[in-house]
Amino acid sequence: MSQDKLLNVRQAAERLALSKSTLDRLRCYGGGPVYKKLGRSVRYAKSALASWAATKDRASTSDMESAS
Repeated sequence: MSQDKLLNVRQAAERLALSKSTLDRLRCYGGGPVYKKLGRSVRYAKSALASWAATKDRASTSDMESAS
């Protein structure tokens, strides 16, 4: 396992400047960052949050979001 620090949902939401409920919704319906399910716990790697956020760059409001 890599040494990438794992964050709980509240920590991950704070790091992304999102509400916990928004991150929960993205996890349930798709479109959010990759996460790990450890037993009943959900954890996000810092690198996964950074990678996901990097895919959200847009140059204008008319930019189409990719299908990934």
